[in-house]
Amino acid sequence: MKERVTEILKNFGVSESAVTNDVHFVRDLGLDSLDTVDLIMQLEQEFGIRIPDEDYGKLTTMQGVLDYLQYEQQVSVAA
Repeated sequence: MKERVTEILKNFGVSESAVTNDVHFVRDLGLDSLDTVDLIMQLEQEFGIRIPDEDYGKLTTMQGVLDYLQYEQQVSVAA
């Protein structure tokens, strides 16, 4: 899962070596608000999920994204 998210981040000019679990997308990687919306749209497409606007705040770090995706995966398997 982390590899897939890292591949998406490469589309924003982020080097693989810069991606750690605690990296903050805006503060550490310099993504702006449009980039983060684009990132979320690409995550939705890559993982086949819908991320509600109210969940955007949970997706500011790599760990936040991984936790969110893992939770969504568990919910979809249980359903």
